[in-house]
Amino acid sequence: MSVHLHWFLPTGGDGRTLVDRHAYTDGGIRRDRITPVSGVRAPDIEYLVQIAKAAEQLGFEAVLTPTGTWCEDAWLTTAALTQVTERLKFLVAFRPGVISPVLAAQMAATYQRISRGRLLLNVVTGGDSTEQKRFGDHLDHDRRYARTDEFLQVVRGVWGGAPFDFHGEHYQVEGGLTALPPDPLPEIFFGGSSAAAGPVAARNADVYLTWGEPPEQVKQKVDWIRGLAEREGRTVRFGIRLHTISRDSSKEAWATAGRLLDDLDPETVAAAQQALGRSESVGQQRMLALHGGSRDKLEISPNLWAGVGLVRGGAGTALVGSHAEVADRIEEYHALGIEHFVLSGYPHLEEAYWFGEGVRPELAARGLLAAVPSPLEGVPAVNGRPASAPGGAPLLVAGGR
Repeated sequence: MSVHLHWFLPTGGDGRTLVDRHAYTDGGIRRDRITPVSGVRAPDIEYLVQIAKAAEQLGFEAVLTPTGTWCEDAWLTTAALTQVTERLKFLVAFRPGVISPVLAAQMAATYQRISRGRLLLNVVTGGDSTEQKRFGDHLDHDRRYARTDEFLQVVRGVWGGAPFDFHGEHYQVEGGLTALPPDPLPEIFFGGSSAAAGPVAARNADVYLTWGEPPEQVKQKVDWIRGLAEREGRTVRFGIRLHTISRDSSKEAWATAGRLLDDLDPETVAAAQQALGRSESVGQQRMLALHGGSRDKLEISPNLWAGVGLVRGGAGTALVGSHAEVADRIEEYHALGIEHFVLSGYPHLEEAYWFGEGVRPELAARGLLAAVPSPLEGVPAVNGRPASAPGGAPLLVAGGR
């Protein structure tokens, strides 16, 4: 089992601080309404193209694109980015409750043809009632998961290439059909830590995603979902969602984490913790429990830092350390059965390079990952110089950064 590395597309804004999202009065959609906070970047298409191209060049397999009020639409944004990339896949997050399952199946099929098979789907059931109601969804937590279960049954049913009928509590479909099913079928990524989420994952997911908890807690989740899937006669693969701060030395990495922490004043942390505490998401509550809102002892496991979760919802932990140390932790999670690593960092463009140039070669050297083929592979040498120095120009050797 090899490691699959994915990056993140910050369609809600980016920056050199953990509080960049709060620096926007409009979620970062319009440049002219950005409050004066240093290092904040709007998610315009030019910047997102930079990140997508960097991720592809650095050897990431896909990029996760989020969904929500403060993000650009994931389907439209990534469809545009398929036209400026060649191999990169797009892990598109969407909420089942705000779209017809038959329409979603049709959209996925069209996307596969436009992108030449580069779509992955991240199903987000939703753990925030306020956010759900904003989109017209008024179901409670457990009923949302029951609806997701039906939704995914319909999607897979209409991908079968023949008229499909379904009669459930939430969906009534007669003759549902995707005239040209997607080829290949997009893999379905799914996360959820509640008792209501587990069986849905076991019945429908290709990849179960967990947020970055300490290894012993991740193992418990893997064992839980694996057992449920076995009872359904299925096999589910596993992934984890983490941030990364990887540097040439451990000291540099922790200094960077410290600078991010210095940006967080007590009032910002308190306001964020109060808002996050209202979430119905069991996974979010597990993230909050890792630090309890305190700056003390944020390294909750070797090289696993919970500082991000002081002000951000969702993935709240980061792998922090030297490139070798971060690779050690990835190898540790991999030994537990984690195959997909969905990573991010602030800012996403620079951190993609730190990870791609630092950690990825470490993983490849350990046999966990195939090396990225050079775009100059097969190009003949010139004047005795390697192809990486075209025209016989002297080859410059960097001394690190």
